[in-house]
Amino acid sequence: MWVEENNKLYKKFQFQNFSEAFAFMTRVAIEAEKLNHHPYWSNVWNTVEIWLSTHDAGDIVTDLDHKLAERIDKLC
Repeated sequence: MWVEENNKLYKKFQFQNFSEAFAFMTRVAIEAEKLNHHPYWSNVWNTVEIWLSTHDAGDIVTDLDHKLAERIDKLC
């Protein structure tokens, strides 16, 4: 479940291993490029954390963030 806090949408994803986490990040990158909307994220071994906000709107959560979050959820 995505959580909205500090003007960002946040979610943590965990996978079996680093390869699965990295493959997920690759799929997310493709969707982000399609929307021209790129996440702030981190990856440590099997864990990917993603924060979404719209910089052009003043670093707040917008419909674009929710749209990318929906697409990301479909990739799991």
